[in-house]
Amino acid sequence: MNFVSIDFETANEKRFSPCAIGVVVANEHEVLDEFYSLINPLMGFTSFNTYIHGITEEDVADAPTFPQIWPTLHKYLSENTVVAHNASFDMSVLRQTLDYFNLTYPDMDYLCTANISKRVWPDLINHKLNTLAAHHGIAFEHHHALEDARVAAKILMKAFSTYQADSMDIFLGKCNMTKGRIYEHGYVPPRAKKTAKRKLYF
Repeated sequence: MNFVSIDFETANEKRFSPCAIGVVVANEHEVLDEFYSLINPLMGFTSFNTYIHGITEEDVADAPTFPQIWPTLHKYLSENTVVAHNASFDMSVLRQTLDYFNLTYPDMDYLCTANISKRVWPDLINHKLNTLAAHHGIAFEHHHALEDARVAAKILMKAFSTYQADSMDIFLGKCNMTKGRIYEHGYVPPRAKKTAKRKLYF
């Protein structure tokens, strides 16, 4: 059951300012392929964003623009299940950037590894990417797009193993969750179904 993990870094507060993208193709056992690129957002950087990820305007001066790398990204994303940690951010970056450059949306399902981890490991102090990485003994450079995408992929692998699931449908059934979906100028977010509370009898 292959899936694709992604992570964006942005140049500023605008969601249509991606300056780096990391893509990891994996299955329940191993990483199969990786892609990383800086992106020239064709707009300025804020000091706050550069402080977070360390990327500057000089770093991306000769980098491809989003429309230039979109054909490659589209091949990775289209008709696949895509995951991201705090997926609402990354999917918003994807959709707003496609809108900004008037590019065609991919048809793809998506999931959030932050929400999945809340179901699988509910007792952790929080479900941030670095907390989950530390819990599972995964060393990485936080806020590097490829490393973050790789950790999200490994977290999903750990979740598959914890729930002993050998298919995405079985895994989501055990999580009591549904996939989200992105399609041409629209999306449906993934849903976590409410679990029944135990009744106490005295």
